[in-house]
Amino acid sequence: MKIGIIREGKVPPDSRVLFTPKQCATLQEKYDLQFVVQPSPGRCLPDEAYESEGIKVQEDVSDCDVLMGIKEVPKEQLIPNKKYFFFSHTIKAQPYNRALLQKILEENITLFDYEVLTNEKKQRVIAFGRFAGIVGAHNGMMTYGNRTGAFELKQMHKYDDYAAAIAYYKTLSFPKMKIVVTGTGRVANGAAEVFDHMEIRKVSPQDFLEKEYDEAVYTQLDCEHYAAPKEDKPFELMDFYQNPQNYKSIFEPYTKVADLMVNGIYWANEAPAFFTKAAMKEEDFNIKVIADVTCDIAPVASIPSTLFATTIAKPVFGYDPESESAVEPYQAHTIDMMTIDNLPNELPKDASKSFGEQFTAHVIEELLGLKNTGMLERAMIAKDGQLGPHFQYLTDYVQGA
Repeated sequence: MKIGIIREGKVPPDSRVLFTPKQCATLQEKYDLQFVVQPSPGRCLPDEAYESEGIKVQEDVSDCDVLMGIKEVPKEQLIPNKKYFFFSHTIKAQPYNRALLQKILEENITLFDYEVLTNEKKQRVIAFGRFAGIVGAHNGMMTYGNRTGAFELKQMHKYDDYAAAIAYYKTLSFPKMKIVVTGTGRVANGAAEVFDHMEIRKVSPQDFLEKEYDEAVYTQLDCEHYAAPKEDKPFELMDFYQNPQNYKSIFEPYTKVADLMVNGIYWANEAPAFFTKAAMKEEDFNIKVIADVTCDIAPVASIPSTLFATTIAKPVFGYDPESESAVEPYQAHTIDMMTIDNLPNELPKDASKSFGEQFTAHVIEELLGLKNTGMLERAMIAKDGQLGPHFQYLTDYVQGA
């Protein structure tokens, strides 16, 4: 099998890559496969590093059996009748990628999406969530520091790697502040990891709401802390996952005491938002900075002020609650929004190495046909001009204008 690692075509470009040069060399030695790397000046690992490991670097990847990238491939760069792996951002019927999926079907492309590569327990086997949470929490703190002037923290991509950022944390002291992290999965735990490295004390949700502290503290919320059944009955986690439309937000108390919110949940479209735009106008809405790692775009979003995704080049915008519009950040009346949607790209070397390790451990033998647990079928969004068997629910989405 010949695998092509394609150059990222989406703008702004992503500098992550699927496999490091050494990982490519190791896999070529172990299995009957060959890697071809499309040259890219923006990749975090240079072309020369691949060539030094004996990996072929060439522009033409049309003879590859499988083409692999990170972000969505621009429609005009798709090669018909090929197998692709990338994060397509279509499984929640995202309007901005409808035309991409339509093109994939039109060109008889087989598309596998990393986001839905799962094991037999339906657990994801590849994810950048930890790195998204790490960078999201770091950049949220950077935004708070910029807003208040209480400490100085550079954006994550300006550090050589995560270890360098951790070393810098040890030189800082943080003001009295309260930080709320939502979620308990990879993203939220990555965020919590940053606050632990910053030596910010973790407290229980109840103490966070009820007690005053003379130091920076954070709390981490599970679903039952921010959502409750609309009917008067006990919270049941599986019911919340299966019937999110039957739940309401109970997050309001946290809006009155938190200074910074890091949103790290997986959000279903039918689930309640944390709060409304109207609530954000209230005088007792205390949150001044929101790092929305989840980054669903309003109005279908858990955070109604996530009006758009920001970029690594311009990571923060100000949300004006009165006009409900985006303005310049760091003003007295704004709630400052950090909504970068490709956060792991700020730690590209760390994230790329982790990605390659996960793909090697869980997917490569499925791809080579050495084992079959149904993983690839579960992740196959399109094949032969049709939606995959697990994605028939996207039919109306694809047929939309």
